[in-house]
Amino acid sequence: MADLNRREWLLLGTATALNILHPAMAAAPMQHPVRLSLNENPFGPSPLAVEAIKADLAGLNRYTGSELDTLTDAIAKHENVGPGHIVLGEILDTLGLYPSASGGAGGEFVYSEPGYTALVDAVAPAGGMVVGVPLNDKLENDLPALAAKVNDKTRAVYLVNPHNPSGTVSDATRFIDFVRDLSRRTLVIVDEAYLEFTPDFAQRTVAPLVHEGAQVAVFRTFSKIYGLASLSIGYTLAPTQLAASLKRSGIGAFFGLNRLSLVAARASLNDAGYVASVRDKVAAEREAWHALFRERKVRFSNSVGNFVFFDAGRPQQTIAAALAAQNIVIGRAQPPLDNWVRISIGLPEENAIARKAVAELLPPA
Repeated sequence: MADLNRREWLLLGTATALNILHPAMAAAPMQHPVRLSLNENPFGPSPLAVEAIKADLAGLNRYTGSELDTLTDAIAKHENVGPGHIVLGEILDTLGLYPSASGGAGGEFVYSEPGYTALVDAVAPAGGMVVGVPLNDKLENDLPALAAKVNDKTRAVYLVNPHNPSGTVSDATRFIDFVRDLSRRTLVIVDEAYLEFTPDFAQRTVAPLVHEGAQVAVFRTFSKIYGLASLSIGYTLAPTQLAASLKRSGIGAFFGLNRLSLVAARASLNDAGYVASVRDKVAAEREAWHALFRERKVRFSNSVGNFVFFDAGRPQQTIAAALAAQNIVIGRAQPPLDNWVRISIGLPEENAIARKAVAELLPPA
């Protein structure tokens, strides 16, 4: 491990890093592109998480045990909800499939488009129908338009806040009131994967609505600001009846979760200072991108996530191909916003390389 510098460690990723931590699994270094496509945390996980993983390596021959309850209890304290509201795992697809299958074919799922589609992609196998609602002119969730699509066929409304790919957040009070009101008509699933990149996330989250007993489910992940993408661990705060039903189906059970992800997530919750430092570093890098867009008079969204989204003035595929030729990988296209480009925040030196390349592709001011 001592032979790896910081940048190599981060680029190798947690899974490869674990191989190197184990002498018998050492691998040769690889050349990597500048990967700014998946909204990962380029600064890596908390040192506390890395230490927790290292300490638990000796137990790899054992199945997951008390670690599951330990993390559940820690999340319950962190979120101020009872353990019965918590389902562990990266289960966005399940949150789409389960209500679609439970009510029979023909249920409708309303979401903003373009958007992250893991949940709505999962409804089709059970006969669910996806109802897309375009973002508003600020590239935010269009709350009135979303509400107008809800009817007696609606099984759930899926919202991402901050949104992906635009990174925009709705006004906090208006959004919380909207979700509370809409939950009286249908299940509202809110994906808050990027919310902790905002300094006032505690005032923006709809998690307290779960505590109130509203028909609201909130998804969170340790893959983003906590830097545990390769360990694939998250959790959902849900009404107790929904949480219990998911658990009876085997979702969040010990056999579907690995010990390393659980202990790393638990340690991450203890390192609020590290999360704050990541938030500040990402904000500084994001502002450097936004400064370029302002200088070039390029339209861009008011992203508060760990990525930027801008109108390149020509097809996204053209920009992506030109950057790929320079070994820079960016996010996928987001139709119908065909000229808009999403680029994840990387390490400062990676961002500098990418900004220089993008600046050469943008029209002059």
